[in-house]
Amino acid sequence: MQAKPSTGKQKAGPSFTETGRRAQIVAAAIETIAELGYHRASFAKIAESAGLSSTGMISYHFKGRGDLMREVVTEVMQLADGYVRPRIEAHESYAARLRASIEGNLDLLADHPKHLVALVEILSNLRGEDPGMLAFLDGSEAILAQQVEQIRKAQRAGEFRAFDPWVMMRAIRASIDDVVRRATHDPGLDVRAAGRELADLFDRATRNTP
Repeated sequence: MQAKPSTGKQKAGPSFTETGRRAQIVAAAIETIAELGYHRASFAKIAESAGLSSTGMISYHFKGRGDLMREVVTEVMQLADGYVRPRIEAHESYAARLRASIEGNLDLLADHPKHLVALVEILSNLRGEDPGMLAFLDGSEAILAQQVEQIRKAQRAGEFRAFDPWVMMRAIRASIDDVVRRATHDPGLDVRAAGRELADLFDRATRNTP
């Protein structure tokens, strides 16, 4: 029996409708996680938020909860990178770049409040639980290593004083994450003002002044 000749056609990717449905589910997941927290954001709640008739629509587009959570993380990280990176790259000095990074993250929180809350909820709850998230955690550590190297360059250039770059970068990250968590419980919090305060604080902490 001869095999059928190849038609040269490739397997089609997701259709426009399927891509739109996935985006709708991801947006609903972000909304639900931000409002209810990671553990209470069930498929039923996400389906309700997305206006879907059943959770089967989520299962059709995602292999499971972990798959959906990874897609949410990817979506938020892409949004954050596109929002903050141009602000950082618009500056030459290391001090201005650090300020742009801190203020940019919290301006992002002001403009897209649910996205960063959902990201922090997922990453704080999935550590060591879902092997599929290890790549994201490794990626986060790789970004940290790059940021630490930028601080070292600033120190070598004489812009920043002598201190442990790893400790400083961890402190900056923790401060931003804490504002995100506080904003979850205090909708009236002025996160842009908090960003300016943190930028001033870490400018004084890092700057090499006589």
